[in-house]
Amino acid sequence: MRLPNLFVILAVAMVVAACSATPTAAPAAPSQNLPADIDAATAASLRGRDDVVMLDVRTPEEYAQGHIPGVKLIPLAELPNRLAEVPRDKTLVVTCRSGNRSAQAAQLLRQAGYGNVHNMLGGIGAWQQAGYPVEK
Repeated sequence: MRLPNLFVILAVAMVVAACSATPTAAPAAPSQNLPADIDAATAASLRGRDDVVMLDVRTPEEYAQGHIPGVKLIPLAELPNRLAEVPRDKTLVVTCRSGNRSAQAAQLLRQAGYGNVHNMLGGIGAWQQAGYPVEK
């Protein structure tokens, strides 16, 4: 193999490696193209953005035991009567203990006309297991 070809192959390999690396400096932009169900890493990349609201649908007692910093608490049982508190112009990430109630809440929100709603799979358990911050 000629030396210039080796440099081309090495340069291409470096570009591919750089493109496949997970970005750490800036979170991913919210998008209508996100799947309905997202993992904790995707939710963490969205947390703290002005155009994203994270919604916890657990009970106040569960919330007090530990929650994602900045999350808004609206228990699932109260959600139908508190829809006015949920912005329609933001990306919504819904979470609970394990992902079951948040899936129900996400479906309820979609049926109520919310368009950019995402269920965080695995709930607070997956969040904590991934090492993301929790506050009490």
